[in-house]
Amino acid sequence: MQFIFEYHSVSKSERLETFAREKLEHLQTKFDFVHRADVFFKKENRSDGEEQICDIRLSLPGPRIFASTNATSFESAIAETVRDLEDQLRKQKEKMKLR
Repeated sequence: MQFIFEYHSVSKSERLETFAREKLEHLQTKFDFVHRADVFFKKENRSDGEEQICDIRLSLPGPRIFASTNATSFESAIAETVRDLEDQLRKQKEKMKLR
């Protein structure tokens, strides 16, 4: 799987990239049709403290899949976003089986 990382109002972090890559590689073992992940790290000022944002867009045959999560840390935002993507991929795989 190809990984592309982008940072908006955040410093580049090898630690975050490694964490995200591990989570997404786990997804690819279950869903081998995913071939690219675009990961966006953003930070915005919010009153609820959930300022860290992780957006992930996956490329696969058919439509792209996208999920986004706000959290108090990038690690929890990544984990939640990957869980959302896994649900979407499971549904997409079922659709592909029906065709």
